[in-house]
Amino acid sequence: MQSRQRGLNLGLLLLLSQLVQVGFDNIPPATLITMGLNIYLFLKPVKPLMDVCTSVDKTWNERDWSRLFYSTFHHADDWHLYFNMVSMLYKGIKLERRLGTKWFVYILTVFSALTGVVYLVVEILLAELMKDHSYKYQCAVGFSGVLFALKVVNNYDNPGGLSYVFGFPVQKQYACWAELVAIHLIAPGSSFVGHLSGILVGLLYTKGPLKNWMEMCAEGVSSSNYSSRQTRFNNQGYSGYYDYSNAASHYEARYTGGMTEEEQLEEAIRASLNDYGTHSNHRRSDTFGRPGWLSEEEMRQKRIYRFAK
Repeated sequence: MQSRQRGLNLGLLLLLSQLVQVGFDNIPPATLITMGLNIYLFLKPVKPLMDVCTSVDKTWNERDWSRLFYSTFHHADDWHLYFNMVSMLYKGIKLERRLGTKWFVYILTVFSALTGVVYLVVEILLAELMKDHSYKYQCAVGFSGVLFALKVVNNYDNPGGLSYVFGFPVQKQYACWAELVAIHLIAPGSSFVGHLSGILVGLLYTKGPLKNWMEMCAEGVSSSNYSSRQTRFNNQGYSGYYDYSNAASHYEARYTGGMTEEEQLEEAIRASLNDYGTHSNHRRSDTFGRPGWLSEEEMRQKRIYRFAK
């Protein structure tokens, strides 16, 4: 896990620029609030990163369960925050419009808690299987685990077609696994287990019992209110909730322009960088030594390079 850099947070400025371009009125409420929480805790962290990150030693052995929540919403630096939140922006636009705000909030809450729990379980298993107790001391932060879980849900709900991982076409059903490996190879300092935990949570929802358990809990709490506003549907094996909103459908078609999630993310990064004076035929570096202009291939590499969890 890398420490936060001081000085100008260029990644944060690019993120705010992207939000302005999309338009706050066009961002569904739960998505906007979730992004706002991540940004706020980046600017005003509850504690230093080493005091909020999740690890077997600190969370399980010392029974510091608050780390399961805090670690998800803290980020190592402004670029970690930027790439996670741009990804959240487009996943949120798709999923919250389709599933409805209440169900989407429910999913975010459960996924945020479960990714941390699964992370601990996997680290404990690795420590025992590999006879290497260093796994118990690996500490991770970030929203990436939840994003991987959301990606699994989104791809399962939209089967077929291709996604591009590091510039290579991959079937959507395998895109998460390909991205998991690609990120680990390009950014070995990132949390492989954190990303894997997100995929496992997504699979528990799409192919396991998690979705049914969540539906049972939701029906037990407020079945009448929930069913009055949403209609259950089954689409190619996926049972969920669909929010019938013509305005939302019109907006999504108009905004995304038929682009895939990866293409939207790359376009967002390109647009934001162009806003800060980059030019197509020149390369320059900002005060931190990062390239101010990225080629299409470099942009894909930058997109999949995540810091920490």
